[in-house]
Amino acid sequence: MGCTICEYNLHPYPFFLIIHLCHSCVNFIFCPLFLSSWNAAYESELQIFQESGDAGEIWFGEESMIRLIRWMEKQKIPLDSSVLDIGTGNGVLLVELAKCGYTNLTGIDYSPSAIQLSQNIMEKEGLSNIKLQVKDFLIPSTELSGFQICIDKGTFDAISLNPDNAAEKRKQYVKSLCTVLKMEGFFLITSCNWTKEELLNEFREGFEILEELPTPKFCFGGRIGNSVTALVFQRKK
Repeated sequence: MGCTICEYNLHPYPFFLIIHLCHSCVNFIFCPLFLSSWNAAYESELQIFQESGDAGEIWFGEESMIRLIRWMEKQKIPLDSSVLDIGTGNGVLLVELAKCGYTNLTGIDYSPSAIQLSQNIMEKEGLSNIKLQVKDFLIPSTELSGFQICIDKGTFDAISLNPDNAAEKRKQYVKSLCTVLKMEGFFLITSCNWTKEELLNEFREGFEILEELPTPKFCFGGRIGNSVTALVFQRKK
């Protein structure tokens, strides 16, 4: 964190953010100002959807969803594989997976308003077979286990930025992931706060890296960097 070079206001979702571009690491860094709670933000998104039908923001953009789905298709992941979207938000990723033929989809979020928004969006899309639950991923649950695919697109970032003992929460995240993901299952993570090397360190226990997915690059000050990091891990036996 700590970069103060190039900053501009980003949309206030799920809380107000400032984005920085660091000259030394040439990487985007998101800094939360915590001016709004997750649930309050999703309540606003829910109201907007009810008024205009706008589903809201797609974390890291539409290309981030396409990147994950293309990897699953390339690997010939069976369409009935159990998939968990960790921190599903508005559920748009699950909607796209369903449109691509995947049939065993579950989304969790600890914000009731997020789950309500997801349900409303899926009703509009005519999708009734996607399971949605209000769950705090950091609190282990026997109801969530045996998933073949787990996807995180920004949730680990948000947990990492929690001002209340973030290091311990990151450890608990890994423990929870081991609980829900079956042996040799795949974990797909997209992050804007962590480099590949840092993520490898965070998930070194119980996971091995399979692939780094290509993400947009940019040049600043003669140096090349990535706006996000996208990795595929596999849970070790």
